[in-house]
Amino acid sequence: MKPNLKHNAPHTGRADLGKALCIITGASKGFGRSLALQLGGLLLPGSVLLLVARSREMLQELQAEISETETGRAGLEVKCVRADLSQKEGVEETVRVAKETHPGSIDHLLLVNNAASLGDVSRFAVSFTDPREVDAYLSLNVSSALSLTAGVLSVFPRRVGLQRCIVNISSLCAQQPFRSWVLYCTGKAARDMMFRVLAEEEPDLRVLNYAPGPLDTDMQAEARCLTGDPELRQSYSSMHSQGKLLSCTQSSLKLTGVLLQDSYQSGAHLDYYDL
Repeated sequence: MKPNLKHNAPHTGRADLGKALCIITGASKGFGRSLALQLGGLLLPGSVLLLVARSREMLQELQAEISETETGRAGLEVKCVRADLSQKEGVEETVRVAKETHPGSIDHLLLVNNAASLGDVSRFAVSFTDPREVDAYLSLNVSSALSLTAGVLSVFPRRVGLQRCIVNISSLCAQQPFRSWVLYCTGKAARDMMFRVLAEEEPDLRVLNYAPGPLDTDMQAEARCLTGDPELRQSYSSMHSQGKLLSCTQSSLKLTGVLLQDSYQSGAHLDYYDL
């Protein structure tokens, strides 16, 4: 079946993200934290930046940093939601706060599905004999992203004058198999397809799968220590020792540039190194 590309025409670039409600999951550290700091400076007065993560303390520290520095523009409200998105209650709480936080007459809704986990990368596919273990991983990394996106879009339905944008933080693992990373690769591939389908179903949406590249984060440190495949583990260790990992700031700046330019094909998978 040939895909319908009528909704994929390029948009015009912009200098800011307008008066927006911007929701970032997994915002307390790593890439999500860096992205929150970048986006805070691109939202016009009257906007709301909604930060979602499991750690209330780390969220509050980020909230204070954005509010007390030049990162956040005057008139920007920064709110925190402590939520475990692997649980139904966490998704519902995030949607509830988004609905109650409704900043009247916004012209931009931006949801960044960043929350994710690496999973057990010390083992190979044939060891995952317990479906409950797999289900638990997919609950956070796939199911919650779909349910949260659906919930937010239902609260903010299509209307004239409102641009709605959904960003999925993806990975090269969505497109290439990595030995001993079966959970992570499966989750990322599923999320990419999930959002590609969404782009086809909802022509007014702007949907982007963004792979931020190999980032110098806690997750990367975990991968260097625990990856079961020795060749892959050595590859990550070499990237770290040779200074080839990207900083979260580098990659978040690249993503904000893509969002401002707004010329990507809706539903596309874009990698840091392709831009």
